[in-house]
Amino acid sequence: MLHGSPSPGVAGSELTRLLARFAGAPPGDARPAFAERLGHWLKWTDAALLSAALNTGVPTPVRGRVAAPGTEEADFQRVRATLEASIAAGPREATAGAIDFGPYRRHCIDQQQAMDAAIGALRQRLREALSRRSSELARLAAIDAVMDQTLAARERGLLGLVPLRLREHFERLQRAAPVDGDGAATLRDDLDRVLRAELAHRLLPAQGLLDTLNTHPPT
Repeated sequence: MLHGSPSPGVAGSELTRLLARFAGAPPGDARPAFAERLGHWLKWTDAALLSAALNTGVPTPVRGRVAAPGTEEADFQRVRATLEASIAAGPREATAGAIDFGPYRRHCIDQQQAMDAAIGALRQRLREALSRRSSELARLAAIDAVMDQTLAARERGLLGLVPLRLREHFERLQRAAPVDGDGAATLRDDLDRVLRAELAHRLLPAQGLLDTLNTHPPT
């Protein structure tokens, strides 16, 4: 279960370590600070949008019925549990004889698409809940929306490496010995582990929004 997994950060995360291992190389020790890396990722137009969200007047809270206590927490846990179950189900396509990487690749991409859609919708619902709570939290929701928009392409590029690294890992296993039996179990376990690490990584922004809601109850 993910509940006991270490929270991945920008550097040194479980996802980073797994991808480095699948690539056959240890992760580098020297990494730029997050603020420095963020500066390289943001274009000037993105920076302008972020500055506008930070410097505009205090937004007016969105009118609407405030959800019952625990609603957002239950929503978060439901989305996470659904995605965990989908990952655990494994590839839908059966393999026979020599193991073909195709079903594993398709399972990986299917899970990434499911995570992107479900967590994106969850994050939007959490932003809407923040916007109904107070003017200050409405501003935080606006900033999160800008960050989501500006970093989405960069994150897609980075997470697009996951199936590529898995394929490299599969090919190394094949060179060592044909992937069947125990080799197939190793590949399945590694696929499950990296998808769970990716899920934990993708959930971090939503977890941050949820934590803010939990520490700022409705008045």
